[in-house]
Amino acid sequence: MHKTKLPEAFRSYFWDVDFDKLSADKHSFLITKRVLDRGNTSAIRWLLKTYGTDNIREVLLISRDISRPTGNFWAGVLSIDKSTLPCLQKPYSPIHFELYS
Repeated sequence: MHKTKLPEAFRSYFWDVDFDKLSADKHSFLITKRVLDRGNTSAIRWLLKTYGTDNIREVLLISRDISRPTGNFWAGVLSIDKSTLPCLQKPYSPIHFELYS
């Protein structure tokens, strides 16, 4: 199986994983999330060319841990109803146990 390599410029986006083991084919979800949140214009162009808007839409509709500004931006670009994006939903409220125990 052919392993699609990531551009070397992406290395700084993946400080917490072994960059050399990342594959554009196998790790598209993680790569898409990271590049959407942290990528520059050329990284976004690579993302669109490599995966297309359908992949970006899918990641946005599933992932809760994309930043709110990123979610808002891509919802506008891709005409996605913002109420369907988990990253734009109100976070869970903490339970104040002292009031209920």
